Amino acid sequence: MSSQRMLFRKCLQPLFLQKLSSPYGHRHFWGWLNSVFNNVDHERIKDVGPDRAASEWLLRCGAQVRYQGLDKWQQDYNGLPTGPLGKYKIQAIDATESCIMNRGFDYLDGLEHVEEIKFCKCIYIEDSCLERLSKIENLQKSLLRLEIISCGNVTDRGIISLNTLGHLKYLFLSDLPGLKEKDSTVESLKKALPSLEVELDLD
Repeated sequence: MSSQRMLFRKCLQPLFLQKLSSPYGHRHFWGWLNSVFNNVDHERIKDVGPDRAASEWLLRCGAQVRYQGLDKWQQDYNGLPTGPLGKYKIQAIDATESCIMNRGFDYLDGLEHVEEIKFCKCIYIEDSCLERLSKIENLQKSLLRLEIISCGNVTDRGIISLNTLGHLKYLFLSDLPGLKEKDSTVESLKKALPSLEVELDLD
């Protein structure tokens, strides 16, 4: 989780937690807040470009991004590099333990250079997210590597939907209890994507 998001949560806790006496109320509030983080601001996308807007969304939700030509992972929202519109292009996304969810995936539509995505311990990543991801035309052309780890809401349906990512070369699947038919699922994927390497770490 990014330092800014942790600080934001700490600042809000004294104001709200006293009103949330039940565990349900606590979960409901943070679920609502995470949903707010995923609201798509289409005007922002127009103003600053898709890569900058997507970077802000991802970091706001606790993810990291890496830009083309740079080795450093960007994880400080306030430290995002500035420059001419469109200067920095997202090449890789690490969404480990982030709160990104399906409603925010509109931010991905305009990204043309994303080659790597990692979903690890993402509680809101589910089949609909992978289906949405697979329909993004830019990602169908650019995405080369995808890792899905410890995302308990992902099932065979979501993995099979990845068959439209025509340039995907490597897929790593680990700790996905929702996968019940892993052999047939992988076989279906490899039939659609013959050059795909699938690495499994599943029970």
